[in-house]
Amino acid sequence: MSSIKKNFSYNLVYQILNLVILLVTSPYIARVLGPDKSGIYSYTYSVANFFLLAAMLGVNNYGNRSIALIRDDKEKLSKTFSSIYVLQLLTSAISVTAYVIYLVWIIDANRTVALVQGVYLMSAAFDINWFFFGLEKFKLTVTRNMVIRILSLVGIFVFVKDQSDLILYTFVMAGSQLLSTLALWPYVRKLTKFRRPTWAEVAHHIKPNLVLFIPVLAISIYNVMDKIMLGIMSTDAQVGYYEYSERILQIPMAIINALGMVMLPRMSNLVQKGEKELSRKYIANSMYFTIWISMATTFGLAAIAPVFTVVFYGKQYTACIALITALTVMIPCKAWANVVRTQYLLPNSQDMIYVVSVIAGAVVNVILNAILIIRYDAMGAVIATIFAEYTVMLIQTFKTRKELEFGNYLKKGWIYVVFGIIMYIAVSFIGNGRKASVLLLLIELAAGGVVYCGLSVVYLLVTGQMKKYLKKKIKT
Repeated sequence: MSSIKKNFSYNLVYQILNLVILLVTSPYIARVLGPDKSGIYSYTYSVANFFLLAAMLGVNNYGNRSIALIRDDKEKLSKTFSSIYVLQLLTSAISVTAYVIYLVWIIDANRTVALVQGVYLMSAAFDINWFFFGLEKFKLTVTRNMVIRILSLVGIFVFVKDQSDLILYTFVMAGSQLLSTLALWPYVRKLTKFRRPTWAEVAHHIKPNLVLFIPVLAISIYNVMDKIMLGIMSTDAQVGYYEYSERILQIPMAIINALGMVMLPRMSNLVQKGEKELSRKYIANSMYFTIWISMATTFGLAAIAPVFTVVFYGKQYTACIALITALTVMIPCKAWANVVRTQYLLPNSQDMIYVVSVIAGAVVNVILNAILIIRYDAMGAVIATIFAEYTVMLIQTFKTRKELEFGNYLKKGWIYVVFGIIMYIAVSFIGNGRKASVLLLLIELAAGGVVYCGLSVVYLLVTGQMKKYLKKKIKT
């Protein structure tokens, strides 16, 4: 098995574990805390996350790429890691100080919950996942994070029993994040040595970090600002509805994100070596895969939304049905943009295309949020997010149209839209007029999987693609 497949497998297993935990805890927390308390957690977390983003700047992408480029040179590796991490420590200290000022002089309501969220913010000072990702040490990071995620799951069921346990829930979630960052530090000394950097070496990373921080900030505006603006312009319950609707999108995006996380360091390394043909092949294969999986999940989630929402969240969350159905529209564009970003733009240091696209998306999102949330509450935030995501995707596609073969991707991938529609009709027919239950949900999932996968296999057999793939594997 190639290293790419191994790394993808590790990340996929971890993402699946996250999904299992999400599917187990979400219905429990939704019922125990209720929409209002869930909205308070989501709002305070969103604010703390803004400060964490400021602490990390663009180091997750920049550090990953920088380490991947020089990982074969031990001396450069030590200097690069040390100088980037010192910069991260400085920005984290500034961000924590700013958060303390926010807690003391700005916030009025839910100060205790916000204080506990500070534990989550502190994790920024110790987060060096970017170093291990750049070295493609995914097994190490994934196994440690899996153990901590399981411990956090146990903590939720042991300590969170009713609405009064909101602070305990916040501490479990924030504490697990901090613990996951600390768990990797014992392994750093085995891979590199810390070299005390000069200020010039540290300052060298400020500008490129800031450049990549702009898209991180812009993305957070239309991923997190939605909840903050909902909290200010609407009710805690609306924030809760939006939070739990958006969580469902983590299911398809987990697979896409796992692929992007693995491919970014590999593609950066290929660019460094000048292997353009191989990198284009990887991009094409990744795009075909993301089209296939995104069409399945877009139409699949839309079809099961009425039953899924009642079964997992309860009848008090029926408002989420329309929100989930609408949000599925942006799965294909998020998946498409993920491949363009992680496998072409960032590895080729075309950061400004990335920056411009997400700034445009953020502007669209904020403007539409201000117009629509007052009138449509959570649905207004959903509409704004959809327009923002498609703005990002279209700009990135237009700017890279001469380098990437988008026409071929669509030519080979359009058929999966048809399969998705057929699956949607079949699943909707099964659930139409029937009372929501776990059994009905399982039947819908099974039927959708059989229809979509069955049609895909028949198509691959008819076109001969399956035969070519099997021959290649047999030869290997």
